[in-house]
Amino acid sequence: MVTEADPGEARASVWLAAGRVTPARRRGEAPSALDRDRITAATVRLLDAQGLARFSMRRLAAELGVTAMSLYWYVDTKHDLLELALDSALGGQSPPAGPPPGEPWPVGLRALARDYRRLLVEHPWVAPLSMAYPNIGPHARAFDAALHRLLDAADLVDPGRTGAHLAVSRFLKGCGADVRRAPEAEFDLAVDVLIAGIEAQAARHARG
Repeated sequence: MVTEADPGEARASVWLAAGRVTPARRRGEAPSALDRDRITAATVRLLDAQGLARFSMRRLAAELGVTAMSLYWYVDTKHDLLELALDSALGGQSPPAGPPPGEPWPVGLRALARDYRRLLVEHPWVAPLSMAYPNIGPHARAFDAALHRLLDAADLVDPGRTGAHLAVSRFLKGCGADVRRAPEAEFDLAVDVLIAGIEAQAARHARG
């Protein structure tokens, strides 16, 4: 099924494409009032205000006061721009480097999860985009690295470590619209269930 965010066909991620930086041949001719960062920031604002279903390059151009065609000096497709906006929103988080000094790893994991919940509440369009596109931008990789560091502190080994990482990341990305409807206490309980499972896995490993 093709979703609002799904390109519906095979495409390279903007983070892997050679043209993710505006080529020199474009920079010399591109509208001087624009740059990719400004366009991405405007995309985030428009998605927050109007939602993913109403987003279009024409609406974005109107927001910026330019023609729709001028945007294509900086991005090849709308999907590239949505990927850039997704990673920009993820950059609004402050992933902990690891458990706070003197605190066990579950404290850090709860903080990471709550921060991600806040992101989903503030930017409802992040959830469907996270499911439609690969999360391989710099901010997405920083978040993933923070999760890996927390699980390192849990003393897990594969396959338990891989399973724990998958369970936490799938839970957070899969919350979607539910996170806006469910009370925060229910979200915290779900995170506690995940933590209990990780702790049980680590205990089995410790017993050999």
